[in-house]
Amino acid sequence: MTAIVLHDMGAHRESTRWFHTAGRAAAESGDRDLHAWVLGREAMVPLNFGAAAVAGQITEQARAVAAGRATAATALVTVVAARAHAARGDRAAALSAIDEAEGLLSRLPSDQAADTWFGYPEQKHHVHLSQALTLLGETRRAYASQDRALQLSRRPSVMTRSLIALDRAACLAHNGERGEAARIAGRAYDELPAAHRQGLTRTRARSVYAAVSGVPDAQRLREVLEAAA
Repeated sequence: MTAIVLHDMGAHRESTRWFHTAGRAAAESGDRDLHAWVLGREAMVPLNFGAAAVAGQITEQARAVAAGRATAATALVTVVAARAHAARGDRAAALSAIDEAEGLLSRLPSDQAADTWFGYPEQKHHVHLSQALTLLGETRRAYASQDRALQLSRRPSVMTRSLIALDRAACLAHNGERGEAARIAGRAYDELPAAHRQGLTRTRARSVYAAVSGVPDAQRLREVLEAAA
């Protein structure tokens, strides 16, 4: 849990150290599901901070540990692998992993699909799927996952809603609607509490800004990014 909080704060080196400790403890315990889950969560650190190749290596290790069982951990590492492949530009591998994750979700028993720290509920699936499909430029499918994730998200889920909005902005920019993309991204980032404007959300917002930085509507996004620096 400490590693995850540090990751969300943008302290990726500290987060990685905590994940390594958790991974060793999980491996020593003999709990393959816990070990795979820790590795899947660890892979999100390099994935979210620009090291997709490293994330891919970790997810492959995690998938080997998970051994294809229909568990929440297997579904998680599979969809994170899809994101890593998408970030590296390996379209075929990403789409294959997405299909596999969809199949796993449909086979999960109710306790594995529960909305808990170690579960893999449909809402969590669509949040990850949104990012993978956005990176692939599969905007129609990405929009559908974004809509479904929002339907399933609890109102207090500020981070989730902001990340989905930033994915939507990236899709709009990909489709040439750069003004609307800038407005959505600027509003989503501006509405975040100050403590949430670092780490993952800042990385995503900067990525959107890079795609829209010539349009007048990008001014507000630039201002809030500068204010959070």
